[in-house]
Amino acid sequence: MEKDIEAELFSLEALRAGDRAEFARMVDSYYEIIYRLAFRMLNNPQDAEDILQETFIKAYRHLNNFDGRSKISTWLYRIATNEALMFLRRKQPHQVSIDEPIETEAGEAEPLQIVDWCCIPEDELLSAEARGHLDEAVGQLPYSLRIVFILREIEGLSTRETADVLQLSETAVKTRLSRARLRLREDLSGYYAERMEGKSDGRE
Repeated sequence: MEKDIEAELFSLEALRAGDRAEFARMVDSYYEIIYRLAFRMLNNPQDAEDILQETFIKAYRHLNNFDGRSKISTWLYRIATNEALMFLRRKQPHQVSIDEPIETEAGEAEPLQIVDWCCIPEDELLSAEARGHLDEAVGQLPYSLRIVFILREIEGLSTRETADVLQLSETAVKTRLSRARLRLREDLSGYYAERMEGKSDGRE
């Protein structure tokens, strides 16, 4: 078993014994990343707050089940993801499950129209408007692709950690991440093409 450096920040014995001060330290360390994850999944601040609360309530109740083989953050991500997905299933029961095979998702074809970004100025790529459009595009991804993209590309988890959080194989994570990137690239290609066209004809 690999040693979890992150766990050295906390006393697992104290956490498992119900030490409230140690648990409060853990909450202080992770509440921002858990809230951010929940907000990106749900796109609603109040719902994200509810998931944040439920995540730490569940964590407190089940600390005895945490064996330290994964990072504490990975364990919390898993709880938060499950809570968010249960919330979504209650609110939108028709949505595709995270563990449903990708091939069954609405029969959508692979994106094909990819515009070359080589000539787009860096300030265009990094503008607040462009980042806002990217956030919107991520929010339009199917949940099974969105959560993989969020965990890997935004939260910076490894493929192995993402697979652990979502209880998927590493191959499934890589496949879903690839498809998420393709869809986002197609979406953003259209966005940047319009921006460049607008500049060239003097509309901006």
